[in-house]
Amino acid sequence: MKCYSTFINFKKVKHYFTRIASFFLAVIILFSTSSFTVDMHFCCNKLVDISIIGKAKACNDSIQNQEKPVKHCTQQQEKECCSNQIIVKNGDDVFKESKTILKNEIPVFLNTFYYTQINLFEGLEKNVISFQTYRPPPLSIDIIILYETFLI
Repeated sequence: MKCYSTFINFKKVKHYFTRIASFFLAVIILFSTSSFTVDMHFCCNKLVDISIIGKAKACNDSIQNQEKPVKHCTQQQEKECCSNQIIVKNGDDVFKESKTILKNEIPVFLNTFYYTQINLFEGLEKNVISFQTYRPPPLSIDIIILYETFLI
């Protein structure tokens, strides 16, 4: 009877985690660069309508009379009690470009590249056989004769 243990494939987990993380980072960048406006209409300190896309609808006289206001407004002050509030979130359109100036890195890279290319083929003039001094271990039993396997 085989015992199967739970095995987590870490490559798949890493793959899915990077996809999820990149999606959320893209959404964060999208929301940080976009701008939007929230328009709210209040009647007697009570929120009546809210709109993200367009302008909030003003309250009707029937709605004002039916609702019990938090702040006691007289009928003459009801229109003065209504107010619109607008919240504007401007998008961030300025991005900083990374300007990498390679001053000291170029000579270091060229020196390293030149040194590795010069030393790449060094020592190949000799024909070096790495297994020339290798001695196989002594056999206690001759396996070819024991299993009777002969090359013909």
